[in-house]
Amino acid sequence: MTTVQNRIIAQLAQELGCAAQQIQAAVQLLDEGATVPFIARYRKEVTGGLDDAVLRDLQERLVYLRELEDRRAVILESIGGQGKLTPELKAAVEAAGNKQTLEDLYLPYKPKRRTRAQIAREAGLQPLADAILAQHDCVPENLATSYLNPEHQINDVKAALDGAKDILAEQFSENADLLARLRTRLTAEGSIRAAVVPEKAAEAIKFQDYFEHQEPLKQVASHRMLAMLRGREQGFLTLKVDLPEVWDNENPRAAHPFETEIANLHKINRDESPRGKFLSEVCRWTWRIKLASTLESEVVANMRDAAQADAIGVFGKNLKDLLLAAPAGAKATMGLDPGIRTGVKVAVVDATGQVVATTTVFPHEPRRQWDESIAVLAALCHKHQVELIAIGNGTASRETDQLASDLLARHKDLKATKVMVSEAGASVYSASALASAELPELDVSLRGAVSIARRLQDPLAELVKIDPKSIGVGQYQHDVDQRQLSGRLEAVVEDCVNAVGVEVNTASESLLARVSGLNASVAKALVSFRNTHGQFKSRDDLRKVPRLGDKTFEQAAGFLRIHGADNPLDASAVHPEAYIVVEKMAQKAGKPVGSLVGNKEVLKTFKPTEFVDERFGLPTVEDILLELDKPGRDPRPSFKTAKFDDNVHTMADLKPGMLLEGVVTNVANFGAFVDIGVHQDGLVHVSALSNTFVKDPHSVVKAGQVVKVKVLEIDIPRKRISLTMRLSDDPVKSTGGQVQANRAGGGQRDIRRASSSPAPSNNAFAAAFAKAKNSK
Repeated sequence: MTTVQNRIIAQLAQELGCAAQQIQAAVQLLDEGATVPFIARYRKEVTGGLDDAVLRDLQERLVYLRELEDRRAVILESIGGQGKLTPELKAAVEAAGNKQTLEDLYLPYKPKRRTRAQIAREAGLQPLADAILAQHDCVPENLATSYLNPEHQINDVKAALDGAKDILAEQFSENADLLARLRTRLTAEGSIRAAVVPEKAAEAIKFQDYFEHQEPLKQVASHRMLAMLRGREQGFLTLKVDLPEVWDNENPRAAHPFETEIANLHKINRDESPRGKFLSEVCRWTWRIKLASTLESEVVANMRDAAQADAIGVFGKNLKDLLLAAPAGAKATMGLDPGIRTGVKVAVVDATGQVVATTTVFPHEPRRQWDESIAVLAALCHKHQVELIAIGNGTASRETDQLASDLLARHKDLKATKVMVSEAGASVYSASALASAELPELDVSLRGAVSIARRLQDPLAELVKIDPKSIGVGQYQHDVDQRQLSGRLEAVVEDCVNAVGVEVNTASESLLARVSGLNASVAKALVSFRNTHGQFKSRDDLRKVPRLGDKTFEQAAGFLRIHGADNPLDASAVHPEAYIVVEKMAQKAGKPVGSLVGNKEVLKTFKPTEFVDERFGLPTVEDILLELDKPGRDPRPSFKTAKFDDNVHTMADLKPGMLLEGVVTNVANFGAFVDIGVHQDGLVHVSALSNTFVKDPHSVVKAGQVVKVKVLEIDIPRKRISLTMRLSDDPVKSTGGQVQANRAGGGQRDIRRASSSPAPSNNAFAAAFAKAKNSK
């Protein structure tokens, strides 16, 4: 490998805590086109068992480090071309571990527009600047008299000294060591202060908690940072980053601590001598004019990047939990998309998700056809043997839930189970080109009901059809870098799909496109081939699909399942390349391959080491035995539904102290939002999630999880519900703040408020409202 490659491998190994050989092997596989799911599942021997989480981090950092190396090469070439690349500078550039340090080193040599310092140098004032800096007992005014230059408008001593000041200020401000020192100190000791733009106070009421807000940078939570940035972006807030001691100083002309830092670095004695006064002004000018706004912008940008990364991480965790939610399974399902004036849209799908009936009923205002609606629904349930009733949780969901309850109460022969289902993104899907292609004969309004029914049967298979950003489990998702967000979410979807596996004979194009090695065009070709030639009889038949070559087959085959194939291994996660291992096992047992599947008695007699060879190591053999023991195992939990209280339909029905079941809809850094069936999610603050300290709410709850909660407080005018999962907590009164889980755009929930104010540990409501502030 080259020096550059070795440097990248070494840094990745250090960052990820892995051996260099592991990193090198993973990088080579990625460069050869292998996907993360494939490497994590089928190349454990090669990488030493790196899992998908480490591989994702490796993949992301690899891109950054390669960009860093490309930039390093450009900088070295540029400085070398100027004839200024000293051995010391070259060593510093080559040692720079991040882009910021690299750019700091390059700053003095970076081609730039003609500056005041450059003009001063052209006027011959560089020697003057050097002399003032070098001669400790000089009088700058006396030195300046030798550098007058009318040809360059240096007509007096003041003009000469101003030019020298410009040169020194630029030199000081482009010192990489100084920049690193100031940046580090500002980040460690600085604070951020938000203030309202006075003339916009009335319009900015939703940002009122930031009208006079200050906190240390190192304590700013990501959601608060994003909220303040949103307020600034909308023109309601101003943000200032500095050392708090400077803000409290009544004398604005007093020396800033960073002026002292600049002086100390250059060994400047800021006394009352003519030189001391001149260089003090240079230090002041360097900080106030050259560096203050630049470093402030950099620190805010770094905090924004960190907050975005945190928010994207939260979104990814929530999305993974939602995609891997328990499927209800292959059962005939009725989907109800609630509505008041427009009626309740109804769609019945069979066990395979095919639409068999649709209609619209009008049980609510203004028609109030309650009995007629029940009769229609009962007929559909009887005709299609409906086992599940999926009810979207949007407007009129509890009224429609009551309709379903009445249906089951009147028709006790029906054995259906009603389940409230998140309809987030259903409207987005309904109007998409994909929905038009899948359900061309259905009106847009009915497609949502189909989606609701299917997502109960298999959340993963249905939700992959929707842009992840529309599923509604994000935190400030519109304020983060959309490219980074999309990349992370796409990776999450890919990992989830491949963790579960896909039945190739029933999967949609959308689902197949997420399989390792496949893409939209290959998935389309596969479905077209299936429609033309019938179901695939074996994995080997996949090779007949146009554009599905050997490399694609290698990447995808292990994640594609074919139930009912002649070879039972085609329905398992055993990769075709490893069938030979199972055949050796069958030969040793004296039994056919099919008899090993699920045969615990035979499998436990095998010693994995007996089947290890040069090609298949111990990790692969152990995975094969595990798969044979539980073929086609699904990593998702068993299906469980929350039972909403039949006496609770609106916030007015809630009482402090009530014990309820609910479903976690979103998890943020400050707590979890829970749907308890009243059209407004309640918040369980992080302090109320457990009787023990919780650092990360995701360690306690997941999106889609059924939980038991107690109502602490209800604030109907402001649509606030405080909940606790510590069921021994007593209801308490709120002390302020605000939390709100809004439904926007197809049922999407967005986290709206965030703050830094402390709150009593025994007051989840006050704590929640102090931690979360509406910023939209």
